[in-house]
Amino acid sequence: MAVLINKTVISVQELKVPRESGQKVVATNRKARHDYHIEDVFEAGIVLTGTEVKSLRAGRASLVDGFASVENGEAWLENVHIPEYLQGTWNNHSTRRKRKLLMHRSEIYKLSGKIKESGFTLIPLSLYFKDGKAKVELALAKGKREYDKRQTLKEQQDRREADRAMSTKGKDW
Repeated sequence: MAVLINKTVISVQELKVPRESGQKVVATNRKARHDYHIEDVFEAGIVLTGTEVKSLRAGRASLVDGFASVENGEAWLENVHIPEYLQGTWNNHSTRRKRKLLMHRSEIYKLSGKIKESGFTLIPLSLYFKDGKAKVELALAKGKREYDKRQTLKEQQDRREADRAMSTKGKDW
């Protein structure tokens, strides 16, 4: 079907505008960057039920204990807590169920090879809506040792102190 606008024929598909545009972050895993060395970052879609989507749109999720795994050529997100939808009925979802990730087969094979290799794990960094679709940002990461964490904190404190010194240097009190 076509529509005539200002003597120009435009198809109906061209007139469709996505319901949502942009990116709305639902949850982030701030502790992940503290506990892991991030090697690579991937974006994946998530297979969700209706009540899970409604709960996420309300801004309720936790990525704290979450991780991803690869089984039989499929990627799965595990231990991510999406609470039950408050207005849901008997049809509500379980809060910590396994959720399938939607990724290209080549990405999944690449990740499974790295995970099997040595000490790498897949952790979720953030959960968000991108143009109305639920997405998760996954990181291929290696766990930090305790002394690495202390060293990182020391570097951050030194950087903050240097920035403060530079910002107050030009001011005469």
